[in-house]
Amino acid sequence: MQMRKTKDGDEISALSFGAMRLPTKTGRIDKERAKKQLHYAIDNGVNFIDTAFIYGSSESFLGEALKDGYREKVKLCSKMPVMHVKTYEDMEKYLELQLKNLQTDYIDYYLLHGISKSGFDYLKDLGAMEFLEEAQKNGKIKHIGFSFHDNGTVFNEMIDAYDWDMVLIQYNYLDENNQAGTDGLKYAASKGGDVFVMEPLKGGILAGKVPDEVNQIWDKAEVKRSPADWAFRWILNHPEVTSVMSGMNEEEHIRENIKVANEALPGTLTENELELYSEVKDVYESLMKIDCTGCGYCMPCPRGVDIPRCFNFYNDKLMV
Repeated sequence: MQMRKTKDGDEISALSFGAMRLPTKTGRIDKERAKKQLHYAIDNGVNFIDTAFIYGSSESFLGEALKDGYREKVKLCSKMPVMHVKTYEDMEKYLELQLKNLQTDYIDYYLLHGISKSGFDYLKDLGAMEFLEEAQKNGKIKHIGFSFHDNGTVFNEMIDAYDWDMVLIQYNYLDENNQAGTDGLKYAASKGGDVFVMEPLKGGILAGKVPDEVNQIWDKAEVKRSPADWAFRWILNHPEVTSVMSGMNEEEHIRENIKVANEALPGTLTENELELYSEVKDVYESLMKIDCTGCGYCMPCPRGVDIPRCFNFYNDKLMV
């Protein structure tokens, strides 16, 4: 597995395993299948696992699945459920609960989850940074960071607000100017932080029901690749990216993503290939009406509407 070095000298796999969208059976995590998938990824070099308190029973599943020596093989990342935090004591309560769920004494990377400017200001006033530093001092967390959902100006302000160990941003070839974007990626890296990427397929849009026009563009390439391969390869082409997190739940996808992560070194895409991305981007932007990744952070809807699913149906209707 291709490894990329962090500012602290950790060797992190170019592909990370995101535990937000684990395979399910009868509405719950299919533990047997998910465990086999997770172990396969780790056995083939993936050494960074991402989860969060709000990802259902993901943390508890990982606590069980990472036994028998697997915990020692990986860096574990989880996130403070900031949407539930009302007091300083809440931070303590949730971290202890997360450590218990994960059946571990420490979390390697602990992030403020889904931060916007208002959320960050609120947490600072509650003493979140002091809490994180105390937890780090006590060995309960190793590195401090945040995952981000706001605009580029706010992102740069947050980067300047603290000496973060890492940040997690939404990034793909359709999101160069969305949220943190390419400018934010480069700015965070210039400040010495490690940048991890989520939503490489933009909620599956870049690899699911791919428009015929897009497939025709990819077919022009000298080297033939799947749409998912093209999407991951574009992100890993950036030397500022430490690792790409993928919410993998299909065996075939895991194998393909591992293969791409081994091959896709920074700066290896050709000028002709980069031009194909520009053409593909133009097609998507002309067809897609709602910029949604299906993350579900807009839920629950007070009217009971499944918002991401409705957006997905609408975009799918147009992706022809």
